[in-house]
Formats: sequence, structure tokens, C-alpha cells
Amino acid sequence: MVHSETTHRTQEILMDERTSPLPRHDTASVPPAAGGVPGFTYEPMTSPAAPEPPARRRGAGLRRVGELSAVAVLAATLASGGTYAATTALDRPSATTSAESSGLGADSSVVPVTDAQKTSPDWEAVSSAVSPSVVAIAVKGAEGQGQGSGVVIDDQGHVLTNNHVVSGAGRDAQLQVTLADGNTYTATVAGTDPSTDLAVITITDPPKDLKPVSIGSSEDLTVGDPVMAIGNPLGLAGTVTTGIVSALDRPVATEGESQDEDPFAPGQGSASSATVVTNAIQTSAPINPGNSGGALVDASGRLIGINSSIATTSANSGSIGIGFAIPVQQATMIAEQLIENGSAEHAFLGVSTRDASATVGSATRAGAEVGEVTPGSPADDAGLRSGDLVIAVGGAPVTSSTSLVGHVRERAVGSSTELTVIRSGKEHRVEVTLSRRDSAN
Repeated sequence: MVHSETTHRTQEILMDERTSPLPRHDTASVPPAAGGVPGFTYEPMTSPAAPEPPARRRGAGLRRVGELSAVAVLAATLASGGTYAATTALDRPSATTSAESSGLGADSSVVPVTDAQKTSPDWEAVSSAVSPSVVAIAVKGAEGQGQGSGVVIDDQGHVLTNNHVVSGAGRDAQLQVTLADGNTYTATVAGTDPSTDLAVITITDPPKDLKPVSIGSSEDLTVGDPVMAIGNPLGLAGTVTTGIVSALDRPVATEGESQDEDPFAPGQGSASSATVVTNAIQTSAPINPGNSGGALVDASGRLIGINSSIATTSANSGSIGIGFAIPVQQATMIAEQLIENGSAEHAFLGVSTRDASATVGSATRAGAEVGEVTPGSPADDAGLRSGDLVIAVGGAPVTSSTSLVGHVRERAVGSSTELTVIRSGKEHRVEVTLSRRDSAN
């Protein structure tokens, strides 16, 4: 039997796996039962363009006319009116692409840190190897100015960063990239993808000795692995901090910008809010405003994630040891498309869902209950039915609608995976091949 949260707002991931835009909140109460602490907010991490007194820096983001950057919150609203944080550290599913085949990043031989031990990483060597590949990004435009971070991913001058780092200052914003050696270059936008909060910018006339990062594998991570974050927090370029992987596949949703209001997209549409959903790497490495778009690397100096958001409290808008990074497998998959096409395709399942639970024997399982199934969609072709409760994708647990969205978004168009569903009190496994979302869906 499936038990729906009848007072829960249905998650509108309808047919294209998108959650409904969230209202802007100053705080998001995460119930302790969901593994959180009351009073969290989740926010992007751009910082003001110039240093400010500490009291003004708290929670500061990329400034726009009349408002600060949107405060990000977890997505699924409970009946109590709070927000839901995923509770369980999960094993990673099969990657959509492999780092080795991505074509991005330096050869491993470029990075001298290849055999670091997890028990005693040589952070000095890691910092020395990776810092030249991490840049500071300054953005200035009619609608605001700010700073963020980025990662050099090839020797052609392409830098991977967050969409919210480059998009908040308006259509004609000027970009500058400062390398670790202190040299500053102008840059242009190669492409943005608001739905994953990723962007690629291109350094104009990059130096010949540009050092791309060595790309690792986020699917090989385990909870407890040591990591280093490198970026430009509060304008302090080249800052490194260390910590561990605190959780994997953490479903996190932040308020972002829809494709229609992306200042680098062709044409103009009405301004609207979109929800960025990521099955994120959670880390304890301290990251702060300005770290957005920077590198999260493993003990061998290889890129495993792009830092994108942090959790804060009303009493502390800086780092509290809960940061989130976009896994490198997803980031490089999107980056390749942005470099080639200026935009990215996204996998399409074709369902609307809501948070619910079901019983199998004496156990109760949480998951995403299927509402609508689009005729002719991958979900329809696979035999999914209204009322099915999706509890796993590719063997990785699904605990909510947000979790399902994250699993779909991290997969490539045309990839196949197995969904585990509960139907009439029994588990079933369904093979589905994700297609490309188009304007008709």
C-alpha cells in the first residue's frame, strides 16, 4: 500500500523532471527527524566584488539591482511546512560518463600527486599541483557585480564554473579571470546550463602554459574520503581548506534561474524561478561565498566536484561545515556539451511525482510516487504506472521526488537504467531508456 503525503505539495517534475519553483525563504526549517537541524538555509556562494566589513559580508552574494542573490532551500515541503533534507548517505550509481572518456582535463602525469594515501594525504603537494588550475572570476555588469571561482579544464582556455557565478550581473556583463600567477585575462561565456547551475567560460588569448586540472571520478568516492576545496572565498584567491566526504547522493535543491531569464541565452523571456536539483557530494571542507565554481579534489589532486552551495543558519551565514559540490561526472558531461554547442541536452523520463511511502512486508519505504505518465515517454514505454512508488534508480536508493529528479538529471540522454518500484505491495524492476527532452514535452 502506498501512503501519500496528502497535504504535501505535489512535486511538479512533470514530464521533464523539474520540481516546482520554490518561494524565496530567509530560512528553511529542516526537521531533526529528517536528519537536519532547524533553521538551515542553503545558498549559492558568489561573493561581493570588493571586500566589505565582516558585518556586511555575512551571507552576501552576487548583488543585483534591488536584491541579493536568491537564497536556496531544500525542495520538498513537508506537511508541517518545513523543508526536507535527504537523510541517508547513499552509494553512487553507475556514472553517466567516465572521466577518462570525457576529453577534458590534464593527463594524470601532469599532476605529481598520484599515489596519495587516504590515511595521510600530502596536502602541500595536492595544493601545489591543483592551485594553478583554479582561477578567480570577477563579474561586473549593469545589474550587479561579484566574484566566484572556476576550474581550468583544457588547454584551450575553457573554465568550468557555476551558472550563478556568471549570470547574475546581466546580459552585457564583463568577465575577468585571474590565474594563480596573478595574471588577469578577459573572458567570454561559452555556454550556460541553468538547470544544473553549470557554465563554461573561455579565456581570451589564454597563455600557452595554462594548466588544466586532472579529472578524477566521483563514482569512486566513499563517505569519509579526505578532500580539499580550492577557490576564491570573499575575494581571497587561492584559498585551500580540507575535510572529508560527509555524504554522497545528497538530494539538494537550490533556487536558480530559468532558461528564459538566462542572460546568455538567445532571445528574452519572462523572468521566472527554476529549481536546480543535484545529487550532491556533501563535504565538511569549509567553503564560503566566493567558493562557487571552485574545485573539490581528492587526496590525489584530481577533480571530483564543483563547489556550488552551502548550508547556513540564521546565526551564521558563513561555513558551518556543510557544503555541496556537483559531482564531476555530471559536470564534465554538461561541460562538453556547453563547449561544443553552447547548451546542454537533458534526460527525459516523463512522469510527475510526489513524496510518499509504501509497505513491503513489515517494512516501510519512502520514495517518489508516480502521478502522471506521459504517453509515449520513456516511462510509458517501460511500463511505469500511476501509483508506482520509485524507491531506487540503478540500485541507488530514491527517498523523495527530489532524489528522483537528481538521479535523472545526472544521467545522459540515451542511457539505460533500472528503476525499482513498489506496486501493490511488491517490488518490481523496470528497465528504462532515457530520451531527450524537447520543446514538445
